[in-house]
Parts: sequence; structure tokens; C-alpha cells
Amino acid sequence: MSEALEAELVPEINNSRIVIALSITLLIIGAIFFALSGDNAKENESQAVSQSDDGWRSFSVVAPIDTGINVYHDHFRTNETYPQWLLDGLGVNKVCELTFNGSWQERYDADKTTCWDTLNATDIVYFPGTKIIGASPDGDSDILILDDPNDGHGSAVTGAVLDANPNAVIFFVEGFSSEAVLAAANQPLVDVITTSFGAIGSLPFPGIEDATKVAVTQKNKLHTGAADNSPSPAVQDATAGPPWSIGIAGYAEEGDDQKEIMSGSYPDISADWTQVLPNHDDIDGYHETSGTSFATPRTAGIISFILENLREEFGDSGSGASDERGGYLVNGTNMTISNAQVRDALNLSAWYPDLGWDPTSGTMPISPILPCAQTGWGLVNLSNIEPIIKHLNGSEILPQRASDVVACMQVNQDAREAYWGAYPSSVTQNLDTVFGDEGVNVRD
Repeated sequence: MSEALEAELVPEINNSRIVIALSITLLIIGAIFFALSGDNAKENESQAVSQSDDGWRSFSVVAPIDTGINVYHDHFRTNETYPQWLLDGLGVNKVCELTFNGSWQERYDADKTTCWDTLNATDIVYFPGTKIIGASPDGDSDILILDDPNDGHGSAVTGAVLDANPNAVIFFVEGFSSEAVLAAANQPLVDVITTSFGAIGSLPFPGIEDATKVAVTQKNKLHTGAADNSPSPAVQDATAGPPWSIGIAGYAEEGDDQKEIMSGSYPDISADWTQVLPNHDDIDGYHETSGTSFATPRTAGIISFILENLREEFGDSGSGASDERGGYLVNGTNMTISNAQVRDALNLSAWYPDLGWDPTSGTMPISPILPCAQTGWGLVNLSNIEPIIKHLNGSEILPQRASDVVACMQVNQDAREAYWGAYPSSVTQNLDTVFGDEGVNVRD
């Protein structure tokens, strides 16, 4: 009897346990789905912010490192307001609402106590109504970030960037030190760093080479560096010489595409020597100026324009080349492009002019024999943009350069690698300089 009772009760007990177990399981599954749906909602919201699904455009970020910038000038104004995710991505921790009525002095005076007197070396500042986010990590100028009355170089440099790409986002860093360069290098969203300063006469002394090496070889960015405004070779120049940097000399445009005599030799490329650029002490004035200082940021702007267009084409809503982007400057739909690929396309697109030479122009004719010793791979200006884009998107591949040009530039590369591989970067030198404490001089 007991055995029969047990036989009858056991199935009932098991059935009850099954029902309870199933109920608990369903509750757990329901809770998991509820939690996952909440997480997915948060993740989707995060992606919407990080991937700029708010409808903002494709973009590129250029970081000029220089004296300061005139944020009041019309050249830097915009009707755009940078989205919060972009400001967060660039580490913005302060916003200065500027005055845009009156003269330069009246605007500065109106903002002095609310903005300029409050800044310190740790601030990364957004100036709404402009294209500028600024920082001054060295913290040693009279007015942080703003181009001081006795400067002006940085405003012109940044103007050259925007002349090539008016849509560029500017992450401006005031300074001439390795720390200033690293402030841009460590920003994940920065694409191109451009510097227009270095030792006078390209003297072989330490400069910013360690910082630019970090930017290019570790952070996967591009660096454009100005060769000196003298005929000295660029190989040993701490700004233009390291093999990871794109060294830039100058050439005379406007119908006389020839090498400027007062411009570094044996660079990577040569670019526009003379430009009309914004003033630093008014709101709408311009001046004509010349130098590798301005050829270099113009090239940075060209690169920025190319990246922005390729990102638009391939649905890449980010910038920079961080690990999260696989180290690629373009990381879009079925398309990735590295800094090395961009640099290779730049070299392939460069050209040697065959125009007549004016002996009174202050230039020297491009030699038909080893022109690379004068201008590197050749000249680069706005006409190079379309061929580079077509090459990088695969629609029209650029032809290989002539074997003698390749051989000449391989000698250049080998010399730079050998020189900088043994370079005593840790040695501190004291030089007669105009700016900074690392032996630097702006290259007007």
C-alpha cells in the first residue's frame, strides 16, 4: 500500500516542481529580456550620439600648433554649433561665449573678465560661433589661446588650413613645445597636426620630433611640418625631417610654378608659398604673406578636405584614427584608409612643373635632372585633391612615379631613417630663438 501510494505521489510532486521551475525560468527569461531591452536602448542612444546620428555632417579635425589665434576674425566664424558629442570627444571643459559686436579691441575688452582672464593651462575651450576649439597647455603666453598683439603667426597659419578646407574643425593648440604637440596627438578625434616652427636654418638640434613620432606612429595621425625658409636641406630639420613627418617646402604659384630660393631643399613635397591670410588684430582684415609656415597648413587643409569627402562617400561619421577605429583615418562601409595610404597618394599625385621661368621672380627653375632634390615628390595644391580622392576610393588609380624619382626619394627616406634613428633627442640645447624654449622660430 505504501509502495502504491508512493508511486502515485511521486509523479504529482515532480509535476509541481516542473511547474515551479518553468515559472521561475520564465520569470528569469523575462527579466533578462527586460534588462537587455533597457541596455539596448541605452546602447542605441549612445551609438546615436557617438556616431553623429543627430544628422551632423562628415567632418575632419586639424590641429595647428602655433602662437595663438584671433577667434574674433570673420575668417573663423560659422553658423554651425558643434554638437555636444564632438565637444566631449575633444575634451572640452570650458565654453567662452564671445562678443561679436564692435571692433577687435571692444570685443576683447567685453570678454576679458568673463573669458580671457579665467583661462588656465588645463582648459580646452570651445568658442561658439567660430570653428575653433582652443588649448594652451604650456600656459605661458600673455593671453592664453588668443593671438597676442605682437604675434599673428597662428592666425595666418589657421587661415591657411581653412582656405583649403573651410569645413575643417580646428583644434588649435598654442605653444611650441613637445607638450603642445602631444596635447593634439592625444586627442582621438584629431586627424592632422600641422607645425610651422623649428630651429633657425634647420640646425640639427632637438625639437618636437619625439612628440610627432607619437602622433604618427602610435596615434596613426598625419603630421605636416614646415621646412626652413632657407635653402638648407630638410633632412636634419626636427620639424620637417623625421621620416614619419611630411616635410613641406615652398614654391611660387600664380603662373610661375618654380621653387622658392628661400625654401628648404629635399623635402617630401612643396606647396603654395604666398597666400592672403587673416590679420590677428582686427575682425575682417587680410594681408599677403609668404613662407613654408603657410604652405604647410595649407597642405594639412588639403588632407583634411580629402578625408572629409571620403568619410562622406563611405558613411564614416567619425574622425581620427584611434584603436576604436582600427587605426584607420577612414573607417567606413567596405572601406578603410590608413595614414600611410593617404601619404602615398599625396606622393603619387605630386607633380613637377614645366612652365617658363621668370629670372626676376625670386625663384629657381625646377631642374629636369633630379628635381626631387629641390622639391621632393613635387608640387601639391588644390588641383591634387580630386586625383587623390579618386585614387583612394579606387575609381581612378594614380600611375606610379618614374623610377628615377622613386630612387631619389628612397635615398631621401633612407637618409632620414638613418639620421633620426641615431638622433640624440634627449639632449637639451640652448639656442638664440624667437619663440619657445626648444630652439624654435616661426617660419614666416
